[in-house]
Amino acid sequence: QVQLVESGGGLVQAGGSLRLSCAASGRTFSSYAMGWFRQAPGKEREVVAAISRSGGSTYYAGSVKGRFTISRDNAKNAMYLQMNTVKPEDTAVYYCAASSGSSYSISEPWYDYWGQGTQVTVSS
Repeated sequence: QVQLVESGGGLVQAGGSLRLSCAASGRTFSSYAMGWFRQAPGKEREVVAAISRSGGSTYYAGSVKGRFTISRDNAKNAMYLQMNTVKPEDTAVYYCAASSGSSYSISEPWYDYWGQGTQVTVSS
């Protein structure tokens, strides 16, 4: 079992940058594929990015590709989302998620554990 805690959210102006962190408990962080999801007001939760257990494979939603970077540090039991050139439409609650599956997925049911979320607000 793993517990996830997100941090780094806040208010940022359009065009700015923000770095989200996801801290994981437990000793087996490297055995989990990880993902970042977000949910904007009135919208369904959607995948933002995902990363394999080793960090060698990544996925990005089309809306963030080229602006966001997902990474992980298995030695520190942590995952990150570097958000650059943010836009007002990036405003959402951002969640990190962990999957004990063999690889990452863009599907929510694939993930077993979820953090509580961190609010990101981008002002225009």
